[in-house]
Amino acid sequence: MLFTGGGTGGHVFPGVAVIEKLRKADPSLDIRWLGSSSRIEEEIIRRFDLSFIRIPSGKLRRYFSLLNLFDLFRIAAGLVASFAVILRLRPALLFSKGGYVSVPPVIAAHLLKVPVVTHESDLDPGLATRINARFAETICVPYEESLSYFPEPYRAKIRVTGNPVREEIFGGDRSRGRVRFDLPEGVPLLLALGGSQGAREINLLIEQAIERLTERFFVVHQSGKKDFRESTVPRYVTAAFFADSYPDILAAADLVIARSGAGTLWELAAQGKPSILIPLSTAFSRGDQVRNAELFVRRGAAVTLPQADPGRLVEAAFSLVADRSRLRSMGEAARAIGRADAAELIAGLIRKRIGAGNAACPA
Repeated sequence: MLFTGGGTGGHVFPGVAVIEKLRKADPSLDIRWLGSSSRIEEEIIRRFDLSFIRIPSGKLRRYFSLLNLFDLFRIAAGLVASFAVILRLRPALLFSKGGYVSVPPVIAAHLLKVPVVTHESDLDPGLATRINARFAETICVPYEESLSYFPEPYRAKIRVTGNPVREEIFGGDRSRGRVRFDLPEGVPLLLALGGSQGAREINLLIEQAIERLTERFFVVHQSGKKDFRESTVPRYVTAAFFADSYPDILAAADLVIARSGAGTLWELAAQGKPSILIPLSTAFSRGDQVRNAELFVRRGAAVTLPQADPGRLVEAAFSLVADRSRLRSMGEAARAIGRADAAELIAGLIRKRIGAGNAACPA
């Protein structure tokens, strides 16, 4: 079986969650990952003891750029490489987690009559998913509201599954997370997530606000490798990337500051964490994070800061931590958005398609 997708951890981790369920049901399955040259992507895949096959990839842009011309050649090379891999391995199924690297494998699989299942994590589909949806037998989406973003002819093959979350996230332990930082009772932990690639805006914001934030919080900051700087500020711990310790740190957090990428949001939902979201604006994205954040705000799980203002961040964080009942209700609302069985549902759908047992398929 082949999995594909990548560019960021947000595309990879949900796919890993599905693989965990497939392996649990049938340890003999031979599962390999088709990915790009992104180092973070390959590091994540190999950490979960998966074979990684690198293929050429070109970025899909909605705007005019001379780079589009060069990337057309990379996409063509990715298509040729995907044909070669699929012809050699003859997989029973291809599962796509999205991202621009997934498009050539999906097209190649379709042309070679290998069934394709694709999953979109965001509320509305990105360009890669819009292309992949044409060739997929089944399209998995996170929310009922997501259906309205697809053309009517595609509705019959859409399944609302939620977003898969790794098992280790559900196993996070609050006590272990607090012991890691030797936190006394009564000191709230604020977790700031810069993402696997690093979110420059959030990283700068935390740096600007850290003296104020540490008046009330113990702050743990994952900055990503690009912006990582060792902390010299008391009650402030920095790391480029948390790996095995991340589930416990998330479980220990009383409040989270983050972008509103789909993967991050569903990890917050899995552990019922209230959050302050700072979505990537439409000036730098297609607006998916803005719409993701709006959904969490509407459901009472988060508040947003449309602008990276350190004063407003401190004000919002202090206001929330002073109102414990509101924090609890936001956490409960976040947990209500997520569904713990998303990875199981998608794995069941895949196993049913390849004829592996009588696994349940989502309706």
